[in-house]
Amino acid sequence: MSFRAILLEKDPGFSARVTQIDPRRLEEEAGGGNVVLRLSHSTLNYKDGLALTNRSPVVRKWPMVPGIDGAGQVTESDDPAWPVGASAILNGFGVGETHWGCLAEYARLRSDWLVPLPVGLDARSAMAIGTAGYTAMLCVLALEDCGLRPSEGEILVTGAAGGVGSIALSLLASRGYQVCASTGRSQEEPYLRSLGAAQVLNRGSLAVAGKPLQKERWAAVVDTVGSTTLANALAQCRYGATVAACGLAGGMDLPTTVAPFILRNVRLEGVDSVMAPLALRKRAWEALALELRRDHLATITTEIGLDDCLSEAPRILAGEVRGRLVVDLRR
Repeated sequence: MSFRAILLEKDPGFSARVTQIDPRRLEEEAGGGNVVLRLSHSTLNYKDGLALTNRSPVVRKWPMVPGIDGAGQVTESDDPAWPVGASAILNGFGVGETHWGCLAEYARLRSDWLVPLPVGLDARSAMAIGTAGYTAMLCVLALEDCGLRPSEGEILVTGAAGGVGSIALSLLASRGYQVCASTGRSQEEPYLRSLGAAQVLNRGSLAVAGKPLQKERWAAVVDTVGSTTLANALAQCRYGATVAACGLAGGMDLPTTVAPFILRNVRLEGVDSVMAPLALRKRAWEALALELRRDHLATITTEIGLDDCLSEAPRILAGEVRGRLVVDLRR
């Protein structure tokens, strides 16, 4: 029986559409996958937006089913660690880029890519968290593994109204940190304060090129933007601060100098969610299941159907989407 999925094609020209897929085609296209998941929920991330609009060379194999996140139950498996009926989460590993992804009712995946659904989460809440929330937790863990504690001072979160930023803000505030949320959307100040922001900063002050060293302020930074914003955040860090960099919404360049690193002992920690090892993934997901406030998660989340992804993709790239978009694949 066929199932619904978004299919991206490049020949004769780029197209993105919701269509019916024959399961035999899934087996042919997703070679190497030894587990089949019946997916109930997925998400729409920034990277998915790029793929769905063909705005960046995210997709490297054609045709492609996009979707870097998925949650559901095992229906087929040749791995005893993943019996039929087990609940699993998928994030990253090139799924939706080089391997057919999760904006579909079924996905064939490798068993060593999967994380067990933690106790306390269902598929919908796991996808409300998704790669964005999992990345946010990786950033928090990276900062604390470098010695950060709440008593050290203000933490800056850039792109705070987005998916990663919203969840990073909630997690840090819940852990007792004083968080300053940077955003270009002044209308989102009540939303950001409801998640725990002690202060809201207009991103314009970070988006214009500044001096290599500026007044010391931040004990740590979670940066989702990159480019000039990251350069200014580094320049404003206090001595010994750590910056967790995980995004490039503002660009891939980094117009900075070595001054923050060699004069203020600032540490720049790169945070990758796509190929992170399984042990770190499990650590992050277990912490999310225990710590992330469900009322905050509800505030952050908007639910859409599979057909809605095509219209929402340009909006997420334009920075018009607040928080997280959960895709109910049964709609």
